[in-house]
Amino acid sequence: MANNTPAALQRQIIYSVYVRAHTPEGTFRSVVPDLDRIRALGADWIWFLPIHPIGEKGKKGSLGCPYANRDYRGTNPCYGSIEDFRFLCDEIHRRGMKVMIDVVYNHTSPDAVLLSEHPEFYYRDSAGNLGNKIGDWADVIDLDYRNRGLWDYQIESLRFWASIVDGFRCDVASFVPLDFWRAARAAVAEVNPDCVWLAESVHMSFGNYARAGGFVSTRDTELFDAFDIEYQYDVWECFERFLAGEGLLHEFTEQLKLQEALYRENYNKLRFLENHDQPRFRSRIETEDEQDNFTAMLFFLKGTTLLYAGQEFSCTHLPSLFEREVIDRSGRNISPLLMRLAAIKKTALGCCDSFDARADDEKAIAVMERRGESCLTVGVFSLRGRSGAVALDVPDGRYADLISGGDVLVENGQVFCTGKPVIFTCAR
Repeated sequence: MANNTPAALQRQIIYSVYVRAHTPEGTFRSVVPDLDRIRALGADWIWFLPIHPIGEKGKKGSLGCPYANRDYRGTNPCYGSIEDFRFLCDEIHRRGMKVMIDVVYNHTSPDAVLLSEHPEFYYRDSAGNLGNKIGDWADVIDLDYRNRGLWDYQIESLRFWASIVDGFRCDVASFVPLDFWRAARAAVAEVNPDCVWLAESVHMSFGNYARAGGFVSTRDTELFDAFDIEYQYDVWECFERFLAGEGLLHEFTEQLKLQEALYRENYNKLRFLENHDQPRFRSRIETEDEQDNFTAMLFFLKGTTLLYAGQEFSCTHLPSLFEREVIDRSGRNISPLLMRLAAIKKTALGCCDSFDARADDEKAIAVMERRGESCLTVGVFSLRGRSGAVALDVPDGRYADLISGGDVLVENGQVFCTGKPVIFTCAR
Protein backbone atom coordinates (compact mmCIF):
# COMPACT_ATOMS: atom_id res chain seq x y z
CA MET A 1 0.00 0.00 0.00
CA ALA A 2 1.02 3.61 -0.39
CA ASN A 3 2.88 4.62 2.77
CA ASN A 4 0.18 7.00 3.99
CA THR A 5 -2.95 5.04 3.06
CA PRO A 6 -5.54 5.75 5.78
CA ALA A 7 -6.81 2.59 7.47
CA ALA A 8 -10.23 4.27 7.86
CA LEU A 9 -10.86 3.81 4.13
CA GLN A 10 -11.62 0.16 4.89
CA ARG A 11 -14.85 1.24 6.57
CA GLN A 12 -15.94 3.78 3.99
CA ILE A 13 -18.53 3.78 1.22
CA ILE A 14 -18.23 5.41 -2.20
CA TYR A 15 -21.39 6.36 -4.11
CA SER A 16 -20.82 6.71 -7.85
CA VAL A 17 -22.73 9.37 -9.80
CA TYR A 18 -23.03 9.80 -13.56
CA VAL A 19 -24.23 13.41 -13.74
CA ARG A 20 -25.88 12.96 -17.13
CA ALA A 21 -28.05 10.10 -15.83
CA HIS A 22 -28.63 11.16 -12.23
CA THR A 23 -31.43 13.69 -12.71
CA PRO A 24 -33.68 14.80 -15.59
CA GLU A 25 -31.65 18.03 -15.77
CA GLY A 26 -28.31 16.24 -15.86
CA THR A 27 -26.41 19.12 -14.25
CA PHE A 28 -24.08 19.68 -11.32
CA ARG A 29 -26.58 21.82 -9.43
CA SER A 30 -29.41 19.33 -9.92
CA VAL A 31 -27.45 16.77 -7.86
CA VAL A 32 -27.50 18.99 -4.75
CA PRO A 33 -31.09 18.20 -3.63
CA ASP A 34 -30.20 14.48 -3.59
CA LEU A 35 -27.15 14.81 -1.36
CA ASP A 36 -28.94 14.32 1.96
CA ARG A 37 -30.48 11.07 0.72
CA ILE A 38 -27.09 9.82 -0.50
CA ARG A 39 -25.47 10.72 2.80
CA ALA A 40 -28.21 8.85 4.69
CA LEU A 41 -27.22 5.66 2.84
CA GLY A 42 -23.90 5.84 4.67
CA ALA A 43 -21.88 7.31 1.81
CA ASP A 44 -18.56 8.89 2.75
CA TRP A 45 -17.59 9.78 -0.81
CA ILE A 46 -19.26 10.77 -4.04
CA TRP A 47 -17.30 9.73 -7.11
CA PHE A 48 -18.28 11.53 -10.29
CA LEU A 49 -17.74 9.85 -13.63
CA PRO A 50 -15.70 12.21 -15.86
CA ILE A 51 -16.92 15.79 -15.59
CA HIS A 52 -14.83 17.18 -18.45
CA PRO A 53 -15.86 18.26 -21.97
CA ILE A 54 -16.51 15.32 -24.31
CA GLY A 55 -14.99 15.02 -27.77
CA GLU A 56 -17.12 15.41 -30.88
CA LYS A 57 -14.85 13.73 -33.39
CA GLY A 58 -15.61 10.02 -33.67
CA LYS A 59 -17.99 10.16 -30.72
CA LYS A 60 -20.17 7.20 -29.83
CA GLY A 61 -23.93 7.71 -29.69
CA SER A 62 -25.57 11.10 -29.88
CA LEU A 63 -23.85 12.60 -26.82
CA GLY A 64 -20.48 10.87 -26.75
CA CYS A 65 -18.67 8.99 -24.01
CA PRO A 66 -17.39 10.84 -20.92
CA TYR A 67 -14.23 8.75 -21.15
CA ALA A 68 -13.38 10.47 -24.46
CA ASN A 69 -12.03 13.56 -22.73
CA ARG A 70 -11.53 16.74 -24.79
CA ASP A 71 -10.08 19.03 -22.13
CA TYR A 72 -8.52 17.94 -18.84
CA ARG A 73 -8.86 21.41 -17.34
CA GLY A 74 -12.48 22.25 -18.12
CA THR A 75 -15.97 21.01 -17.27
CA ASN A 76 -18.64 19.62 -19.56
CA PRO A 77 -20.80 22.67 -20.44
CA CYS A 78 -23.89 20.44 -20.39
CA TYR A 79 -23.23 19.84 -16.70
CA GLY A 80 -22.38 23.45 -15.83
CA SER A 81 -19.43 25.72 -15.24
CA ILE A 82 -16.48 25.12 -12.98
CA GLU A 83 -18.15 27.52 -10.54
CA ASP A 84 -21.20 25.22 -10.55
CA PHE A 85 -18.94 22.27 -9.81
CA ARG A 86 -17.24 24.12 -6.97
CA PHE A 87 -20.68 24.88 -5.52
CA LEU A 88 -21.59 21.18 -5.70
CA CYS A 89 -18.32 20.21 -3.99
CA ASP A 90 -18.97 22.75 -1.23
CA GLU A 91 -22.42 21.27 -0.64
CA ILE A 92 -20.97 17.74 -0.49
CA HIS A 93 -18.32 18.85 1.99
CA ARG A 94 -20.94 20.65 4.08
CA ARG A 95 -22.67 17.29 4.58
CA GLY A 96 -19.51 15.58 5.76
CA MET A 97 -18.75 13.72 2.52
CA LYS A 98 -15.76 13.93 0.20
CA VAL A 99 -15.48 14.28 -3.57
CA MET A 100 -13.66 12.02 -6.01
CA ILE A 101 -13.43 12.70 -9.74
CA ASP A 102 -12.54 10.41 -12.61
CA VAL A 103 -9.26 11.10 -14.38
CA VAL A 104 -8.75 9.44 -17.75
CA TYR A 105 -5.03 9.55 -18.38
CA ASN A 106 -4.51 6.71 -20.83
CA HIS A 107 -6.22 8.46 -23.75
CA THR A 108 -8.17 11.49 -24.99
CA SER A 109 -10.72 12.19 -27.69
CA PRO A 110 -9.29 12.66 -31.21
CA ASP A 111 -10.15 16.38 -31.07
CA ALA A 112 -8.64 17.06 -27.64
CA VAL A 113 -7.16 20.43 -26.76
CA LEU A 114 -3.97 18.61 -25.81
CA LEU A 115 -3.52 17.20 -29.33
CA SER A 116 -3.66 20.65 -30.93
CA GLU A 117 -1.20 22.04 -28.38
CA HIS A 118 1.13 19.04 -28.01
CA PRO A 119 0.87 16.45 -30.78
CA GLU A 120 4.16 15.02 -29.53
CA PHE A 121 2.36 13.73 -26.41
CA TYR A 122 0.50 11.05 -28.37
CA TYR A 123 1.10 7.40 -29.17
CA ARG A 124 1.54 6.54 -32.83
CA ASP A 125 1.52 3.14 -34.49
CA SER A 126 4.29 1.71 -36.66
CA ALA A 127 3.03 3.76 -39.61
CA GLY A 128 3.12 6.97 -37.59
CA ASN A 129 -0.65 7.27 -37.26
CA LEU A 130 -2.54 8.29 -34.16
CA GLY A 131 -4.49 5.46 -32.63
CA ASN A 132 -5.06 3.30 -29.59
CA LYS A 133 -3.86 -0.06 -28.39
CA ILE A 134 -7.34 -1.42 -27.63
CA GLY A 135 -9.28 -1.74 -30.86
CA ASP A 136 -12.85 -1.38 -29.59
CA TRP A 137 -12.06 1.98 -27.97
CA ALA A 138 -12.61 3.59 -31.35
CA ASP A 139 -13.50 7.05 -30.01
CA VAL A 140 -10.15 7.73 -28.31
CA ILE A 141 -6.45 8.04 -29.09
CA ASP A 142 -3.72 6.99 -26.66
CA LEU A 143 -1.14 9.15 -24.94
CA ASP A 144 2.59 8.37 -24.91
CA TYR A 145 4.18 8.58 -21.47
CA ARG A 146 7.67 8.25 -22.86
CA ASN A 147 7.43 12.02 -23.31
CA ARG A 148 8.26 13.62 -19.95
CA GLY A 149 6.56 16.82 -20.98
CA LEU A 150 3.28 14.91 -20.83
CA TRP A 151 4.03 14.03 -17.22
CA ASP A 152 4.39 17.72 -16.34
CA TYR A 153 1.12 18.65 -18.06
CA GLN A 154 -0.88 15.86 -16.46
CA ILE A 155 0.55 16.43 -13.00
CA GLU A 156 -0.20 20.13 -13.18
CA SER A 157 -3.79 19.29 -14.13
CA LEU A 158 -4.05 16.96 -11.12
CA ARG A 159 -2.66 19.62 -8.80
CA PHE A 160 -5.31 22.04 -10.01
CA TRP A 161 -8.18 19.63 -9.36
CA ALA A 162 -6.69 18.52 -6.03
CA SER A 163 -7.30 22.02 -4.73
CA ILE A 164 -11.05 21.41 -5.25
CA VAL A 165 -11.63 17.67 -4.73
CA ASP A 166 -10.43 15.05 -2.26
CA GLY A 167 -9.50 12.10 -4.45
CA PHE A 168 -9.06 10.64 -7.90
CA ARG A 169 -10.43 7.50 -9.52
CA CYS A 170 -7.88 6.74 -12.21
CA ASP A 171 -9.30 5.10 -15.33
CA VAL A 172 -7.42 1.99 -16.55
CA ALA A 173 -4.62 2.96 -14.19
CA SER A 174 -2.81 -0.26 -15.07
CA PHE A 175 -2.11 1.03 -18.59
CA VAL A 176 -0.36 4.21 -17.42
CA PRO A 177 3.24 3.74 -16.18
CA LEU A 178 3.53 3.18 -12.45
CA ASP A 179 6.42 5.65 -12.20
CA PHE A 180 4.10 8.36 -13.46
CA TRP A 181 1.54 7.59 -10.76
CA ARG A 182 4.25 7.64 -8.09
CA ALA A 183 5.43 11.06 -9.28
CA ALA A 184 1.85 12.35 -9.52
CA ARG A 185 1.01 11.23 -6.00
CA ALA A 186 4.06 12.97 -4.57
CA ALA A 187 3.35 16.20 -6.45
CA VAL A 188 -0.34 16.28 -5.55
CA ALA A 189 0.53 15.72 -1.89
CA GLU A 190 2.11 19.17 -1.89
CA VAL A 191 -1.32 20.62 -2.67
CA ASN A 192 -3.54 18.10 -0.87
CA PRO A 193 -1.65 15.71 1.42
CA ASP A 194 -4.85 13.78 2.19
CA CYS A 195 -5.77 13.04 -1.42
CA VAL A 196 -7.05 9.47 -1.91
CA TRP A 197 -6.14 7.48 -5.03
CA LEU A 198 -8.37 4.75 -6.47
CA ALA A 199 -6.99 2.63 -9.32
CA GLU A 200 -9.17 0.98 -11.91
CA SER A 201 -6.96 -2.05 -12.20
CA VAL A 202 -7.96 -4.44 -14.97
CA HIS A 203 -9.31 -7.98 -15.28
CA MET A 204 -6.62 -10.63 -15.01
CA SER A 205 -7.19 -11.77 -18.61
CA PHE A 206 -7.16 -8.18 -19.91
CA GLY A 207 -3.84 -7.44 -18.21
CA ASN A 208 -2.30 -10.62 -19.59
CA TYR A 209 -3.60 -9.75 -23.07
CA ALA A 210 -2.04 -6.27 -22.93
CA ARG A 211 1.32 -7.53 -21.71
CA ALA A 212 1.35 -10.23 -24.39
CA GLY A 213 0.89 -7.43 -26.93
CA GLY A 214 3.92 -5.60 -25.58
CA PHE A 215 1.98 -2.83 -23.77
CA VAL A 216 2.17 -1.54 -20.21
CA SER A 217 -0.19 -3.27 -17.79
CA THR A 218 0.95 -2.94 -14.19
CA ARG A 219 0.10 -5.83 -11.90
CA ASP A 220 -2.16 -5.23 -8.89
CA THR A 221 0.59 -6.06 -6.40
CA GLU A 222 2.68 -3.26 -7.91
CA LEU A 223 -0.10 -0.68 -8.27
CA PHE A 224 -0.53 -0.59 -4.51
CA ASP A 225 2.78 1.28 -4.35
CA ALA A 226 0.98 4.39 -5.60
CA PHE A 227 -2.70 3.76 -4.87
CA ASP A 228 -4.81 3.47 -1.76
CA ILE A 229 -7.61 1.39 -3.27
CA GLU A 230 -7.80 -0.93 -6.28
CA TYR A 231 -10.65 -2.53 -8.16
CA GLN A 232 -11.39 -6.16 -7.33
CA TYR A 233 -11.10 -7.21 -10.96
CA ASP A 234 -8.46 -9.76 -9.98
CA VAL A 235 -11.28 -11.94 -8.59
CA TRP A 236 -14.13 -10.65 -10.75
CA GLU A 237 -13.91 -13.23 -13.54
CA CYS A 238 -14.15 -16.04 -10.99
CA PHE A 239 -17.12 -14.31 -9.35
CA GLU A 240 -18.87 -13.96 -12.71
CA ARG A 241 -18.39 -17.65 -13.48
CA PHE A 242 -20.19 -18.53 -10.26
CA LEU A 243 -22.91 -16.00 -10.99
CA ALA A 244 -23.47 -17.49 -14.45
CA GLY A 245 -23.64 -21.04 -13.07
CA GLU A 246 -20.36 -21.95 -14.77
CA GLY A 247 -18.22 -22.16 -11.63
CA LEU A 248 -18.48 -23.21 -7.99
CA LEU A 249 -18.76 -20.85 -5.06
CA HIS A 250 -15.69 -22.23 -3.34
CA GLU A 251 -13.58 -21.17 -6.32
CA PHE A 252 -14.55 -17.56 -5.58
CA THR A 253 -13.98 -17.83 -1.83
CA GLU A 254 -10.55 -19.35 -2.49
CA GLN A 255 -9.68 -16.33 -4.65
CA LEU A 256 -10.70 -14.03 -1.81
CA LYS A 257 -8.39 -15.94 0.52
CA LEU A 258 -5.62 -15.63 -2.05
CA GLN A 259 -5.99 -11.85 -1.90
CA GLU A 260 -5.56 -12.09 1.86
CA ALA A 261 -2.36 -14.07 1.34
CA LEU A 262 -0.85 -11.99 -1.49
CA TYR A 263 -1.31 -8.38 -0.46
CA ARG A 264 -0.03 -6.34 2.43
CA GLU A 265 -1.97 -6.47 5.68
CA ASN A 266 -3.83 -3.20 5.05
CA TYR A 267 -4.66 -3.89 1.40
CA ASN A 268 -7.87 -2.30 0.18
CA LYS A 269 -9.91 -3.65 -2.71
CA LEU A 270 -12.94 -1.75 -3.99
CA ARG A 271 -15.89 -4.10 -3.48
CA PHE A 272 -18.86 -3.81 -5.83
CA LEU A 273 -21.67 -5.77 -7.42
CA GLU A 274 -22.05 -3.36 -10.32
CA ASN A 275 -20.51 -0.23 -11.78
CA HIS A 276 -20.85 1.81 -14.96
CA ASP A 277 -18.98 -0.87 -16.94
CA GLN A 278 -20.85 -3.88 -15.55
CA PRO A 279 -24.50 -4.97 -15.91
CA ARG A 280 -26.94 -3.94 -13.23
CA PHE A 281 -26.70 -6.67 -10.64
CA ARG A 282 -30.45 -7.00 -10.16
CA SER A 283 -30.71 -8.01 -13.83
CA ARG A 284 -28.41 -10.97 -13.20
CA ILE A 285 -30.27 -12.65 -10.34
CA GLU A 286 -33.83 -13.87 -9.87
CA THR A 287 -35.01 -13.25 -6.32
CA GLU A 288 -35.03 -10.59 -3.64
CA ASP A 289 -33.42 -13.03 -1.19
CA GLU A 290 -30.48 -13.42 -3.56
CA GLN A 291 -30.20 -9.66 -3.86
CA ASP A 292 -30.18 -9.23 -0.08
CA ASN A 293 -27.56 -11.94 0.44
CA PHE A 294 -25.18 -10.66 -2.21
CA THR A 295 -25.62 -7.11 -0.93
CA ALA A 296 -24.88 -8.14 2.66
CA MET A 297 -21.79 -10.04 1.48
CA LEU A 298 -20.67 -6.95 -0.44
CA PHE A 299 -20.52 -4.89 2.74
CA PHE A 300 -18.90 -7.73 4.70
CA LEU A 301 -15.96 -8.13 2.32
CA LYS A 302 -12.70 -6.50 3.29
CA GLY A 303 -12.31 -3.17 1.52
CA THR A 304 -14.09 0.03 0.55
CA THR A 305 -17.66 -0.50 -0.66
CA LEU A 306 -18.92 0.95 -3.95
CA LEU A 307 -22.56 1.68 -4.71
CA TYR A 308 -23.46 2.72 -8.25
CA ALA A 309 -26.31 5.24 -8.28
CA GLY A 310 -29.57 3.36 -8.85
CA GLN A 311 -28.39 0.20 -7.13
CA GLU A 312 -30.49 1.19 -4.12
CA PHE A 313 -33.57 1.17 -6.37
CA SER A 314 -32.82 -2.31 -7.75
CA CYS A 315 -32.37 -0.90 -11.23
CA THR A 316 -32.09 -3.51 -13.97
CA HIS A 317 -31.18 -1.18 -16.83
CA LEU A 318 -27.61 0.14 -17.06
CA PRO A 319 -27.60 3.75 -18.28
CA SER A 320 -25.83 4.16 -21.60
CA LEU A 321 -22.55 6.02 -21.46
CA PHE A 322 -23.37 7.58 -24.83
CA GLU A 323 -26.95 8.82 -24.33
CA ARG A 324 -29.08 10.40 -21.61
CA GLU A 325 -30.97 7.71 -19.74
CA VAL A 326 -32.12 8.94 -16.36
CA ILE A 327 -32.06 6.48 -13.46
CA ASP A 328 -35.38 4.74 -12.88
CA ARG A 329 -36.22 5.02 -9.17
CA SER A 330 -39.43 2.98 -9.29
CA GLY A 331 -37.92 -0.41 -8.41
CA ARG A 332 -37.61 -2.13 -5.04
CA ASN A 333 -35.97 0.33 -2.67
CA ILE A 334 -33.33 -1.45 -0.59
CA SER A 335 -32.11 1.75 1.10
CA PRO A 336 -33.11 0.54 4.59
CA LEU A 337 -30.96 -2.58 4.11
CA LEU A 338 -28.06 -0.49 2.81
CA MET A 339 -28.28 1.78 5.84
CA ARG A 340 -28.17 -1.17 8.25
CA LEU A 341 -25.24 -2.71 6.40
CA ALA A 342 -23.39 0.61 6.36
CA ALA A 343 -23.78 0.84 10.14
CA ILE A 344 -22.46 -2.70 10.54
CA LYS A 345 -19.49 -1.92 8.30
CA LYS A 346 -18.61 1.21 10.25
CA THR A 347 -18.98 -0.26 13.75
CA ALA A 348 -18.61 -4.05 13.79
CA LEU A 349 -15.91 -4.57 11.17
CA GLY A 350 -12.33 -3.54 11.86
CA CYS A 351 -10.08 -1.74 9.43
CA CYS A 352 -7.45 -4.46 9.28
CA ASP A 353 -9.34 -7.58 10.35
CA SER A 354 -8.03 -10.87 9.08
CA PHE A 355 -10.42 -12.43 6.59
CA ASP A 356 -11.40 -16.02 5.95
CA ALA A 357 -14.11 -17.64 3.84
CA ARG A 358 -15.42 -21.05 2.90
CA ALA A 359 -18.33 -22.29 0.81
CA ASP A 360 -20.97 -24.96 0.74
CA ASP A 361 -21.17 -25.53 -3.00
CA GLU A 362 -24.31 -27.66 -2.87
CA LYS A 363 -26.35 -24.99 -1.08
CA ALA A 364 -24.36 -22.02 -2.51
CA ILE A 365 -23.88 -20.65 1.00
CA ALA A 366 -20.74 -18.68 1.85
CA VAL A 367 -19.48 -18.46 5.43
CA MET A 368 -17.11 -15.54 5.96
CA GLU A 369 -15.20 -14.40 9.02
CA ARG A 370 -13.62 -11.08 10.01
CA ARG A 371 -11.30 -11.58 12.96
CA GLY A 372 -10.27 -8.55 15.01
CA GLU A 373 -8.31 -8.14 18.20
CA SER A 374 -11.18 -8.91 20.57
CA CYS A 375 -14.02 -10.39 18.57
CA LEU A 376 -14.96 -12.52 15.61
CA THR A 377 -17.63 -11.34 13.19
CA VAL A 378 -19.32 -14.04 11.12
CA GLY A 379 -21.39 -13.65 7.98
CA VAL A 380 -23.56 -16.38 6.47
CA PHE A 381 -24.75 -15.59 2.96
CA SER A 382 -27.11 -17.87 1.03
CA LEU A 383 -26.32 -16.58 -2.45
CA ARG A 384 -29.10 -18.58 -4.12
CA GLY A 385 -31.55 -17.95 -1.28
CA ARG A 386 -31.58 -21.60 -0.20
CA SER A 387 -32.12 -22.89 3.32
CA GLY A 388 -30.14 -25.53 5.14
CA ALA A 389 -27.71 -26.21 7.98
CA VAL A 390 -24.12 -25.03 7.70
CA ALA A 391 -21.16 -25.70 9.98
CA LEU A 392 -19.64 -22.84 12.00
CA ASP A 393 -16.48 -22.80 14.07
CA VAL A 394 -17.96 -20.76 16.94
CA PRO A 395 -19.23 -21.79 20.41
CA ASP A 396 -22.82 -22.98 20.59
CA GLY A 397 -25.16 -20.29 21.78
CA ARG A 398 -27.62 -17.59 20.84
CA TYR A 399 -26.28 -14.50 19.07
CA ALA A 400 -27.83 -11.24 17.89
CA ASP A 401 -28.22 -10.90 14.12
CA LEU A 402 -26.91 -7.45 13.28
CA ILE A 403 -28.99 -7.29 10.11
CA SER A 404 -32.48 -8.28 11.26
CA GLY A 405 -32.18 -7.72 15.00
CA GLY A 406 -33.35 -11.29 15.61
CA ASP A 407 -31.51 -14.26 17.07
CA VAL A 408 -28.99 -16.61 15.51
CA LEU A 409 -28.93 -20.02 17.17
CA VAL A 410 -25.78 -22.12 16.90
CA GLU A 411 -26.28 -25.73 18.01
CA ASN A 412 -23.85 -28.62 17.70
CA GLY A 413 -21.52 -26.42 15.67
CA GLN A 414 -24.19 -25.61 13.10
CA VAL A 415 -26.59 -22.82 12.24
CA PHE A 416 -29.75 -23.28 10.21
CA CYS A 417 -29.73 -20.82 7.34
CA THR A 418 -33.25 -19.73 6.38
CA GLY A 419 -32.13 -18.22 3.09
CA LYS A 420 -31.72 -14.75 4.60
CA PRO A 421 -28.29 -13.15 5.22
CA VAL A 422 -26.98 -13.17 8.79
CA ILE A 423 -24.12 -11.29 10.45
CA PHE A 424 -23.23 -11.69 14.13
CA THR A 425 -20.28 -11.22 16.46
CA CYS A 426 -18.84 -13.33 19.25
CA ALA A 427 -15.87 -13.02 21.60
CA ARG A 428 -12.64 -14.60 20.44
